[in-house]
Amino acid sequence: MAQAKKKAKKAAGSARPYVQRIAQDEDLRDNILQAYESARKAYNRLSNGKSPSKQIFDDKKLQKEIKNAAGSIKDASVALREPPKKRRGGFGKVLLVGIAGAGVALAVSEGLRKKVLDTLFGAEEEFEYSSTTTANAQSTGATAGTTT
Repeated sequence: MAQAKKKAKKAAGSARPYVQRIAQDEDLRDNILQAYESARKAYNRLSNGKSPSKQIFDDKKLQKEIKNAAGSIKDASVALREPPKKRRGGFGKVLLVGIAGAGVALAVSEGLRKKVLDTLFGAEEEFEYSSTTTANAQSTGATAGTTT
């Protein structure tokens, strides 16, 4: 009797991670439920009194249900073998929103834009440009019209 309790305890201990995974993973539960429903539908189609071997080869709906059940079982087994997906931190999203907000603020506010440019590249020097050459309007017009 003691040995049976040890075996049962060992079996329960080894099944514990799978049970926890099923309890936590909604997609895994959906796959198991879909596999069960497809298998039940396939069984109902097989148990209608006709020859099972003939139904397997001829009944397209039965083939579809068996294929759906097999696919769902495969998806569930893959999900059980893979480690649980860890949620990533939200730092990247916060950083992206911050950068986008700063870009919008710079685009909208001219004062902020000038302040950032002055900080990055130094204050803008203001100067007046005065030309040392004078353009003679008559001489430029006369030379523009002639060809050689």
